[in-house]
Amino acid sequence: MTNAGPTDAQLAGPTDELPYRLVATDLDGTLLRPDHTVSARTRDALAAATAVGAAHIVVTGRTVPVARHILDDLGYQGLAVCGQGAQLYHAGEHRLLTSVTLDRQVALLALEKIEAEIGPLSLAAARDGLDGEVLFGEGYRMDHEGMPLVPFTDPAELWSQPISKLYIQHPELDDDALAYAARTAAGGLVGVTMAGTGLVELLPLGLTKATGLSMAARRLGMAAGDAIAFGDMPNDIPMLGWAKHGVAMANAHRDLKAVADEITASNTEDGIAVVLERLFPAARR
Repeated sequence: MTNAGPTDAQLAGPTDELPYRLVATDLDGTLLRPDHTVSARTRDALAAATAVGAAHIVVTGRTVPVARHILDDLGYQGLAVCGQGAQLYHAGEHRLLTSVTLDRQVALLALEKIEAEIGPLSLAAARDGLDGEVLFGEGYRMDHEGMPLVPFTDPAELWSQPISKLYIQHPELDDDALAYAARTAAGGLVGVTMAGTGLVELLPLGLTKATGLSMAARRLGMAAGDAIAFGDMPNDIPMLGWAKHGVAMANAHRDLKAVADEITASNTEDGIAVVLERLFPAARR
């Protein structure tokens, strides 16, 4: 799977044979199967779409240090939107093009407001940069592979360097309830999203996958009307809303299915390929 940037065909504009010039895919639960691989069928469908002029952009909640090894394993060479839109990364050059950080004073105030309503939280933070570690505190359940994890005991460590985002967990509330409580208490200070099981995140206010994807699209001379987007979790809602056509996987969270233009097969059943094979004749098997 490669994406080396826009071709002449991608910049020429939509045609009858090219319904979408931009294919945006989330990683976990969407492009990736549970074992973090991409099926041959989905690889072939993406390759066929890009061969006729469409651009493929990965859009993930993972920060660059957490996404980089997966992108490398996939052989992905193009632009990737990482960190829920905070980072624009050139995978082929291993270069961070842009990065937005979470104001630490604002984040601390947001945490105080949330904890005042629902009690103490377990915390983790993703440090900014190509090699930023993920700091995690006592009680935080970090079940995700590939994260460069560093435990912390002194809360001051959490705020000692620029951070991309905070992860929060609650001993009793589930992810949906926690995200709702955080948004209610501090939604005027920070963005709140749920990216997966155990992944409720605090972000810079106004930052979403849609803002990151729109920036990447502009670099390729494209816009929302050129895009089809695939996702599975609530953090994908802005991206699917931005794109001309939004597709939720069969395994998607109910909130994403409610706003999607289409629901395809699951990530284990080549849901992306099912749609691309219909839209791009060259992708049909």
